[in-house]
Amino acid sequence: MEVKQVILQERSGEVKQHNKKTGVLTAEVVSSSVTQLRRVGTGLQHLYHQLSLPNHNLSDISILCNFVHLQKLELPHNKIKDLSCLSHMPYLVVLDASHNQISNFFGFQPPKNLKEVNFSHNRMTEMKDLSAYTSLSKLDLDHNSFSEVSGLEKCCKLAHLSLACNKISRIHGLDNLPLSHLCLRGNQLERIEGLENLKSLQVLDLSLNSLSSLSGLQNLHLLGSVNLEKNLICEIQECKHIHDLFLLRELNLLQNPVQEQRDYRLSVVYLLQHLTLLDQEKVTAREKVASVNKYDPPMDVVAARDHMTHLLYQLMQPQLLYDSTLPSADSPYPMLVLTGPQGCGKRELAHRLCQDFNEYFGYGICHTTREPYFGEENGIDYHFVTEEDFQNMIHMGKFMQTLQYGGHSFGLSRDAIEDVAREGLACCVHVELEGVFSLKNSSFEPRYILLIPTQEEKYRGHLRGRGPYTPEQIDMAASRLELYTNTNRQRPGFFDEVIPCDDWEETYPALRLAVKEYLLLEEQEGEPDSTAPPGNIPTGHEPDEKPASPPLGSGSGTLTSLLASALDPSDPSYRNHIAKIQAELTPQKSAAELASIRRREQLVREAIVGKSPGVYSQLFKSSPQTAPSPQQSHDPGAHFSEDHSSPDESQASSSLSVPSSAGALIGSVAPLNTSVPGHASETLKDPFQTPPLTLPIQTQINRLRTCPLPLIDVLDPTSSPSYPPSPLGARPPQHPARPPLPEQSERDDMQRRSSSF
Repeated sequence: MEVKQVILQERSGEVKQHNKKTGVLTAEVVSSSVTQLRRVGTGLQHLYHQLSLPNHNLSDISILCNFVHLQKLELPHNKIKDLSCLSHMPYLVVLDASHNQISNFFGFQPPKNLKEVNFSHNRMTEMKDLSAYTSLSKLDLDHNSFSEVSGLEKCCKLAHLSLACNKISRIHGLDNLPLSHLCLRGNQLERIEGLENLKSLQVLDLSLNSLSSLSGLQNLHLLGSVNLEKNLICEIQECKHIHDLFLLRELNLLQNPVQEQRDYRLSVVYLLQHLTLLDQEKVTAREKVASVNKYDPPMDVVAARDHMTHLLYQLMQPQLLYDSTLPSADSPYPMLVLTGPQGCGKRELAHRLCQDFNEYFGYGICHTTREPYFGEENGIDYHFVTEEDFQNMIHMGKFMQTLQYGGHSFGLSRDAIEDVAREGLACCVHVELEGVFSLKNSSFEPRYILLIPTQEEKYRGHLRGRGPYTPEQIDMAASRLELYTNTNRQRPGFFDEVIPCDDWEETYPALRLAVKEYLLLEEQEGEPDSTAPPGNIPTGHEPDEKPASPPLGSGSGTLTSLLASALDPSDPSYRNHIAKIQAELTPQKSAAELASIRRREQLVREAIVGKSPGVYSQLFKSSPQTAPSPQQSHDPGAHFSEDHSSPDESQASSSLSVPSSAGALIGSVAPLNTSVPGHASETLKDPFQTPPLTLPIQTQINRLRTCPLPLIDVLDPTSSPSYPPSPLGARPPQHPARPPLPEQSERDDMQRRSSSF
């Protein structure tokens, strides 16, 4: 038995070798190569489903006329020229006749179920009408000699078409085909045309052509992959043609001249944000963020860069201490910022506001490189400078924020704010939205008021009526209305107040009312609460009730604390929920505590002006204080501490240092010097005097910090209290003129005696 099988195998091998030499396909070879035998019909017949004969050197396959039930036929890498035998295979579904010598395009009767045909690597030159092949869905015609596409118009199910490496120079004949995959690689195409109606196209291969533009792809909205490798695309802007193809995920531009451009990859990623694969490399989230930050950064990024730039230039200059606007956690320098689109009237309203509230606000004058409009004055509305001067100011660290708008530069300098602050006024400025983002990165904490037109047509008409605006400028200004509106809607609390500005005569009363609420001017006609510490706003008010404020100019430092807190976002006048809860939880001081605080405050004043020994001298003294000599008793500097600062420095720092340092030591040092007449007796008669070390030192500090003190001229104890400059510019209380200061020699002598003490 085994001998017979060996003999049959040898004969079969001999037959195959004979067939390869002659090129004629025999029944024995077909019988040995056919696969997937199955029953059909009544179950009494058998059907051979698949026949695969690759690399058999076949040239004559006429024997296949007898195998009518074949459904899949694979004859690649042979020398076949004639396929007429396929006309007898009505059930044929898949045909692979690649790498043969076929020149006749579909030279057989169309099987009604034929779906996939591979005629690649043959010798075909011309297409014919395939309307009879109604079931054809995939056609591969690579590596032939076709010069044009024709005869496919009626293939209503054709989804895959490959015509790579032919001689096609123009795309046509593909209208309305349901193609999802199209390959035209390695042809002679110079333009993309004839693809407008391929609405189902998803994958397109146009590599190895001579394309210089992507025009023609803009309507293929289902396109997900485009291969343009080895073409002649030179400009990145060509990507604008596929910018709206939101399903596009893969793009290949390898070996195109466009890759030589600077920042090529980031530019393409920015133009096509939906890409996931560029030039066969994955597009990362970092690249997408970097591309947006480079070519269209959000205002937060622009503001951060602007702030870092100006801060760096400031650090490169000699450092100055701006004492008028020195940031403080308790009372930041108050500012008012008006913002809105171009031509909304913010500059005019700012001027009018500064005129009506001239005791509180001063106008901050910005710099610009544009020419003045009609009626504008240099040094009043703007500082008009050249572009060169503007850039020099940037490099000298002069600006707080800058902006490029409409081809011109605008900037708010630190000196503009400082000039207003030196007058004891709050600075009122007007900026564009970019300036608001930049100022929010600085140490200032302004109140921001948005002036926004609500009627676009009326706003456009107003700009046209003003004269200097061109139609392009009007369109640009109107387009920014949505930017301001979206910022206010998407960032709750970004602006402290939003006021419509369609009519300036209606806008200003609303603006004035908002400013008066910030300044707490509506409650100033009433008397201050007699039980509250000087300079404090009561915190036990109802949630819907504003705290009563003392009259302007009354109390020690009341005006400073009131107006500094009026524009302070952290002040209880904001009436936010957290502040209300904290206010309700804060324990109220008893009458004894308030009386004790006032007496301690009086002791600090006496120590400063020389009526009692300085607290620092008592701290470092180990023995009881001796009475001063008669000569020293008349010298106000003899009881001064060892602080050698100048009178101006002492004045500038007393509001912070005196309540904290002096108040902390009152309860813990030795008893005060009783040699000063009337002092010891007043202290002993105090029924509410807290014994030393009864209360913790930190508690005393916290209580005394709530009591702002007036500044006393330490060189002239007979002078009246001198209040620090008001941040909002209210004029200090009028007092009789002080006697002139001692001569410099007398002051030096006082200072030496104070130091020796």
